[in-house]
This record gives sequence, C-alpha cells and structure tokens, in this order.
Amino acid sequence: MRTIWNGSISFGLVNIPVGLALATQRQDVSFRTLHRECGTPIKQKRWCPVHERDVEPDELVKGWEFAKGQYVLVEESDLEAVALQRSQSIGILRFVRVEDVDPVFFDRTYYLAPAEAEAQRKPYVLLLRAMEESGMAAVGKFVLWGKENLCLIRARNGTLLLETLFFAEDVRSKQEIEEVVSATAVQEAELQLAGQVISSLSGEWTPEDFANDYREDLKQMLEAKLAGQEIVAPQPVAETPVIDLMEALRQSVADVQGKRTAQNDSSNGKAASKGGSRSRKAPARKSA
Repeated sequence: MRTIWNGSISFGLVNIPVGLALATQRQDVSFRTLHRECGTPIKQKRWCPVHERDVEPDELVKGWEFAKGQYVLVEESDLEAVALQRSQSIGILRFVRVEDVDPVFFDRTYYLAPAEAEAQRKPYVLLLRAMEESGMAAVGKFVLWGKENLCLIRARNGTLLLETLFFAEDVRSKQEIEEVVSATAVQEAELQLAGQVISSLSGEWTPEDFANDYREDLKQMLEAKLAGQEIVAPQPVAETPVIDLMEALRQSVADVQGKRTAQNDSSNGKAASKGGSRSRKAPARKSA
C-alpha cells in the first residue's frame, strides 16, 4: 500500500513505526474549462487590475486581510518564524472512548500501515489488539504538509485507522438551531407515526447497497455524447407541498410497506421458479 507519510506513534516510552495511506478517494468526474470556439483548455492568469498586466511569480506576496480591502504583507521569513518543527511522530495525548467523539469533528480517514520489517510489526499489533479489547481510541497531534493536525487513532476490522479531526474552533455553533428546535412542539401521535416510518425503513448498514446514481448517470451521458447521441433532459417532477403532516406520515408508512410486500412477492416468485426448474430436471427414481 502506497503511503504519503512515514513516521511513528509515540506515547510514554512506546514508539511504533507506521505509514499513513489514504483510506478514501472520490471517483468524481472532473472537467476542464475550454474555449468553445476551438476546444482549447483555458489557462489561468495572474492579473493585476491596477496595473492592467500579468504579474510574474517573483512579484507575488502573501497578504492577510485584517479589514475590508486592507492587508498586512507577509514574507516567507515571517512564516518561517512560526513554522512547525518537522516531526515524524504522532504524539498521543489522551485515550478516549470512540463513541464519545462526535462525528462532526471527523475530517478525513487514513489507514495506518505497520512497518514493512517483520521485527517492527509487533508493537503495531499489540496496540491494535489492546485498543480492540478496551474499546478506546487515541487522540493525538502530528504534522502533515507543514500543518499541525489533531487526530483520532481507532481500531477497525483488524486495522488501525487515523481520522484527522477538526479543532473545536473549526466546528460552528449549533445554538441557533437548538433554540428553534426547542421552541417547536410535536404531538405524540405524530411521533408514533414517525417512529413507524423509521422502523419500516430500518436495516443493516451495508455500504455496497448505496450507489452514487448521479455519478453513474453523468458517465452514461458523457459516453452517449462521445457516441454522437442527442441528449434530452428529462422533465422535472413537481413536488407536492406537505399540507397535512399526519397524512404524509401515514402515506409514507403505507408506501414503504407496499414496496416491501412487492419485493417479497418478487423474491418468493423467483425462488419458486428456481425450485420448480430444479424439480423438473431431477431424474426419476428407479423402483426397487
């Protein structure tokens, strides 16, 4: 597995060599901006509207906007004065229960790969097994691409995962939403019907069941254009506004139950068809 960072996990006197590998990668379709007349990709220019000319790279400087349209110029030497010291260690600060960490803090997931040398793998496996048995996760800090990152190391299906976390000041307050929610009352009958909707749609978490339909439709459209086919946009379906909440909940329950009945009938029909075809192919018994 290709790693983008190699270092170690350290806590107390323990030092565990690890590598950081991407656990997720979006497969979105990307586009370039082209000149419609000739189909050439457009180049981005560094343009100064005051001098009305292109600016060369050596004329550029960073700026921090402290007021609207007013900037403090920041040189590279200024940034070096507060630069983080390069470190190849993930320092563990605290062990916490995984369920105590609100998913709102999760940023990106990485795999933590053990060292290639067999003699250095035992500390990795030992930490993994200890965290699996205790149900605890490790909160730590490390430097990646010149920036300090807060992280959570957790055990998952025989592997250590590292989640980069947002810092507390990065997570926006939800107080305004909480105030609106607390001021809105719901009836017991509405709550019971909502519970029925949830129950009727409940099932196991299987990631493979949920496909990115838009991405597939987009790929099919692009392949059709490549083949010279005409693309016709479907007519939008107007949504009916919810007037009676109770009736909408009842209809939701009925719709889900109807779909499940149809799916069960279809599954039973296929099973019966397969069973019948097997019985017809079975050889006749010989009489004794």
